[in-house]
Amino acid sequence: MSTARTFDSIVVIFNPNSTGDAPKLAEELKASLGDLLPYAVDVELQPTAHAGHAVELAREAAAGGRNVLVVSVSGDGGYNEVVNGVMQAGNPNAVCAVKAAGNANDHRRTTRTQPLEAAIAGGNVRRIDLLKMTTGANGQVPVEYAHSYIGFGLTPVMAIDLETGSKGALKEMFSVIRTFSKFKPFEIRQANGKRRKFDSLVLANIAEMAKYATLSEANDAAADGKFEVVIFPHRSKLRVLLTALRAATQGLGDQPSVSSYRFTTLKPIPYQIDGEVKSVEANTPVTIECSPAALATLG
Repeated sequence: MSTARTFDSIVVIFNPNSTGDAPKLAEELKASLGDLLPYAVDVELQPTAHAGHAVELAREAAAGGRNVLVVSVSGDGGYNEVVNGVMQAGNPNAVCAVKAAGNANDHRRTTRTQPLEAAIAGGNVRRIDLLKMTTGANGQVPVEYAHSYIGFGLTPVMAIDLETGSKGALKEMFSVIRTFSKFKPFEIRQANGKRRKFDSLVLANIAEMAKYATLSEANDAAADGKFEVVIFPHRSKLRVLLTALRAATQGLGDQPSVSSYRFTTLKPIPYQIDGEVKSVEANTPVTIECSPAALATLG
């Protein structure tokens, strides 16, 4: 259910060195809002200066309890930083939105309800779930939020290779094939104490990812109070390839949905959170929970 809102300020965060033409899109958004908004409001453009800067800018913008809209002109990774900054601010009146400007825009593509400018002008705010990830037995590491998915195994490994390789559909395909041929499974200890070996483990708040793969058939997956658990148990590489092809062509069908998922790493493993690749050390408890209706958004 959406609620009409007006904003005291609108802050537009973008990477000035973006390969997706973010500076131009940010300027166009500011100009459009000047024409469309039925009330006067300051629209401030804030370029980032370094990795992680969007978290700081979003946190500062959302601080103070004002009715503020923070827009990320970016792909999934840039939006992840903005979402985490707004969540750190703890302002229930802050609203987040994303204008697609990156290579991967899974979140915008799968959650879009109308053009962003029209949604801002109409104040059409709604709330969606977030994934909340904590690592360490006593919460030593700060909480991370994901708007779309957290993936372990094949997903982050391929992302690393694509990031270091050349861009372009054909070159990306060769990168994927090269990575897949060298890929090795990972093993974790589940909450029940059993050890399991996986090729891929994805906790998904959206039904599609990686531009093409349909992970589940869930309707309104980003606002149902749960997330989907998409598992590729360790199998032959041919079986994994066939499953991946099915995801890309016809989808994987219904997947189990849960409100939390816990395990302990046995070795250091990388993970991909909304397009950004990070890593977890060995022997680290990992908890991923659904934070229902945690984020106010529009568009």
